[in-house]
Amino acid sequence: MPRRLRPVGLDFVETAPVRLVFAQEMSAPPERVFHALNDDVPGWAEWFAAVTHAESVDDGAGRDIRLKGGGRFRETIIAAKESEVYAYRVDQTNAPGAHAIAEEWRLVPSGGGTRVQWTFAVDGTAPFRLAVRVARAGLGRAFRGAVAELDRRLSR
Repeated sequence: MPRRLRPVGLDFVETAPVRLVFAQEMSAPPERVFHALNDDVPGWAEWFAAVTHAESVDDGAGRDIRLKGGGRFRETIIAAKESEVYAYRVDQTNAPGAHAIAEEWRLVPSGGGTRVQWTFAVDGTAPFRLAVRVARAGLGRAFRGAVAELDRRLSR
């Protein structure tokens, strides 16, 4: 992965030039959702269809992620607060034009389940930012499908 990205903190999720925010309800409680996000990194490949490989690295401080289509990401966890938030930044990627990427999964109790809000925050070249904006609908579908599949798995 030849491209090193600018290291960003959790504040980048709110200040990034491009922010895509999606939300969906789940029947699983926040504790179980957080466990799936934080403690079972390899499991991401089972419920997030775009993910082909997910591995915890650096004694749990980071992740190595591969996506369908060849995308690769080396990430650092920037927030992991039990039952509330799980966030990471991308440190290295093969995505052309990216300068900074962070993602946040915010968990809010909702009835007996969880409202999951995913924020995809990026900075990069003008063509990269445009490509992310154009991909909004597809990213939303991927998020909704992943959350629905995770909810099915957690309901077993």
